[in-house]
Amino acid sequence: MHSKLGEFIRLHRERIQPQSVGLRSDGRRRTPGLRREELAQLCAVSPTWLTWLEQGRPVSASAKVLDRLADVMSLTAAERAYLFKLADRLDPREPQRDVAVANADAIVGAITAPAYLLDRQWNAIAWNDAAAELFAGWLDGAPAGAGSAPRNLLRFMFLQPAARVLITDWEDRAHRLVAEFRADCGKDADREPLAALIDGLQRDSADFARLWNAQHVVSRDGGSRRFLHPQKGPLAFEQVTLNFAATRGCKLVMLLPPA
Repeated sequence: MHSKLGEFIRLHRERIQPQSVGLRSDGRRRTPGLRREELAQLCAVSPTWLTWLEQGRPVSASAKVLDRLADVMSLTAAERAYLFKLADRLDPREPQRDVAVANADAIVGAITAPAYLLDRQWNAIAWNDAAAELFAGWLDGAPAGAGSAPRNLLRFMFLQPAARVLITDWEDRAHRLVAEFRADCGKDADREPLAALIDGLQRDSADFARLWNAQHVVSRDGGSRRFLHPQKGPLAFEQVTLNFAATRGCKLVMLLPPA
């Protein structure tokens, strides 16, 4: 990853015209674009550090320095996002609010199997009738109003007694769910509104606190899901989760009939 970051910075440095950043071109340049020393000076970093970074050595690049590099190199929004991704850093200018999903109700409504949409905090923002029927105690009942509390999957899992009856192998599923959530949060776990959600869950649920502090991380891969429904009895599904490319942190979860 360090080599890709260094190569990306070098290529963009070589594309910068000195005049565009207020430097004079003396016509005797051996390399195109800016010299390393010039980019380092403009970004207030050491030329040696920038050289090591471009060479792919394991040097650390802070979000503040990356922000200056992006500005000096006039990166587009997509290029800036890629720069921070390569460096595994959070962009300080990236808005942390969730963006609404267009036609959310229509998306889940077009699916016959139980389906729901989760936002960055794992609040259900849309679900179909099949999901409402399956998830008794979470998605059933009257529609959520403007002033009602979010229907959060983790709060249902750890704070509602009905979840321990509905979800077969509750302990195993709870362990995996927290590990998936930790992986999904990444470095945003210490930023609002995720930080408040996590603090509240740790305060209200000893089980969540125990599992969260275990620091386990797994990907949300889906797989077999089994339930003991209060009316329908034992049920089995294959879970499929799809992430939205254009909406940060939003995911579509579908529970399909087993093959």
